[in-house]
Amino acid sequence: MHLCDVTLREGDQMPGRSYSAEQKIAAGRVLDRLDVTFVQAGFPITGEKDREVIRELSADADADVIGLARATTGDVEAVLDANADVVEVFASLSDLYLEHALGKSQSEVFDMLGDAIDVAREGGARVHLTLADAFRTDPERLEEAFRTFPEVPFVNLADTVGARTPSSVRTLLDGLGERVDLSRVGVHFHDDMGVATANALAAYELGVGKADVSVASLGERAGNAAFEEVVVAGKTDHGDAFGVRTEELVPGCREVLDVFGEEVQPRKAVLGTEVTEHESGIHTVAMLDEPTVFEPYDPSDFGGQRRLLFGAGTGRTGARKLLVRADVEPTDERVIKYLDALGEHGPIKTDEAVALARERFA
Repeated sequence: MHLCDVTLREGDQMPGRSYSAEQKIAAGRVLDRLDVTFVQAGFPITGEKDREVIRELSADADADVIGLARATTGDVEAVLDANADVVEVFASLSDLYLEHALGKSQSEVFDMLGDAIDVAREGGARVHLTLADAFRTDPERLEEAFRTFPEVPFVNLADTVGARTPSSVRTLLDGLGERVDLSRVGVHFHDDMGVATANALAAYELGVGKADVSVASLGERAGNAAFEEVVVAGKTDHGDAFGVRTEELVPGCREVLDVFGEEVQPRKAVLGTEVTEHESGIHTVAMLDEPTVFEPYDPSDFGGQRRLLFGAGTGRTGARKLLVRADVEPTDERVIKYLDALGEHGPIKTDEAVALARERFA
């Protein structure tokens, strides 16, 4: 499965945000360094800023740079003018969108899509198609889109409002897979119910060819499937990192956040500063010998760092192990004194705890 990072476009659409062209270009280059297959860099019809971003990135990025376009000639021409590698044309075939968002019939939307795709291809760009609100669309209409546009390598199915869970994602894709090659399917999930990453992984397990992700889930409302979560879960559970440079994942994602001035909560999965910290005495005692006892994955595999913390709650067994590591004989008296010292100075990291033991008992 290929990953398409949509942070530059989705993040810029969050309320109160307006990333500069320089920020988006810098973040795009970090994502390219991580070897993501596609970077959706912007929506060129909205202005020169996104056109500049796409021109700069497409000129030297190894990733294919995508520009988003509604199914109109003007939108497509704006993407072509920006020299995007891929024009991603979007519309919807759901009853809700046809009636309340587009004011068009199904046949009118198919005509619009066909015209937009023709303009993009005549302009020399590759084309992807995105169907908004696809997971609330009649599956027969989705199948018709695949049949109608066989030259399009990826037809992305968007759960635009985050209305689906892994069970309903599997149900739709299982049925669609009986008549459509799922390697042509892309998926785009929002995290309104907290399951975007799980939905992306469910789609992967069924054989879809592409998934949209964003760093730290940056995106409208609750955001999108988290880039870092999808990669770590894919590598840990399936042995598949989707081509991403895993050893640079955590520092790369944090660099993107720094470029945009965004922060994540300390307990945010994968990227949060506290998710690889351990202070519980039961945990740290075991992890001094075998870290995997209380870890789902080795943080260093993804460029992160494990931190064991020692303090008032360390306990006698942990204190003994630290004293031994410091080449200090762990007598009962020393253990008691050392625990007092840890309570006074903690919580401190492993190397600091060992240094404290040597200082007190040298």
